[in-house]
Amino acid sequence: MFSRNRIFIRRRAIAITVIATLLVGGAAYSLRSEIRNIAEQIIGNDYQGSGTGEVLIEIVAGDDGESVSQKLVDAGVVKSFRTTYRLMLEQNPVFYPGTYRLALKMSSVAALKALSSETNAVVNRITIKEGLRLSSIFKVLSDKTGIPAAEFVTSASNLADFDLPAEAPSLEGYLFPATYSFGPNSTAKSMLLAMRQRMTEELNRQGVAKANYHRVLTLAALIQKEARIATDFYKASRTFLNRIDIGMKLQSDATVSYGVNGSTVSTSAADRANDNGYNTYLYEGLPIGPISSPGSIAIDAALHPAAGKWLFFCTINLETGETVFSETYAQHAIAVRQWQAWMKDHPEYE
Repeated sequence: MFSRNRIFIRRRAIAITVIATLLVGGAAYSLRSEIRNIAEQIIGNDYQGSGTGEVLIEIVAGDDGESVSQKLVDAGVVKSFRTTYRLMLEQNPVFYPGTYRLALKMSSVAALKALSSETNAVVNRITIKEGLRLSSIFKVLSDKTGIPAAEFVTSASNLADFDLPAEAPSLEGYLFPATYSFGPNSTAKSMLLAMRQRMTEELNRQGVAKANYHRVLTLAALIQKEARIATDFYKASRTFLNRIDIGMKLQSDATVSYGVNGSTVSTSAADRANDNGYNTYLYEGLPIGPISSPGSIAIDAALHPAAGKWLFFCTINLETGETVFSETYAQHAIAVRQWQAWMKDHPEYE
């Protein structure tokens, strides 16, 4: 009886031992990468922890696991190419082109995790608003990047670099307003080229033929500056086109102000008499080029104007953007008086 009980207990113990061994073995297999990394650190083939200091690593399109591993070794981020590359093959992480902030003497695990995190990407996120002039865009870019505005001016003056239509007098209107992420090694030229390319993509997306780029952007830029509310963009587009169709001058103060490098809503008699290609009080049709950077809605409005017989419009409240569209001059005169009264009460908008 005693002997039988002992055999039973021993068999049960053996079963428990086997199960425990299987469980440990399974866990070890699932954690083999971590276990191997610990072993690599113990024998001195890998650093431990998250490292110290700071180093920038640039990942470019076309980099593979070998090139990334070598960059990490060369920069002093990780200790062993073999250890890092093997871990990379096991984890198969996804890297995106960009510049990343890492530390020196990081473990391979920590380094790969840091490279896979967008929070470690070193970028200048810059928002260019719709309707900005080229000079204002240069200032925003300069303020955000520390690159002197003069470098943007110089780069923009080399029109051959930007594949502009022959009739374009400058880069004005050809930089798409959006939020951009520029790396720390970006130059004035590379940033402007990226923005120029983004405008081409937008024009193509909206189905604009290359031969019509300049005309569409010139009209869209005018709409962007003159209209205040998105739904009015399409009515402003129709108003300008109605005037062009009957040979009536556009008489846009926005174009006059641009032509004399002004910055006010109103223009003077001298401004309106200034002889330049942007003065739509002197010349019929569209100005010789865009006067701002139009966004998607303005471009769409230039392509798809609303239906209407308007020949005039006047924004009567610059805070709300409320605008009155009129078919006759008599109707327009009433709206102008409303605007003048509002301006009298709000001189800060002059």
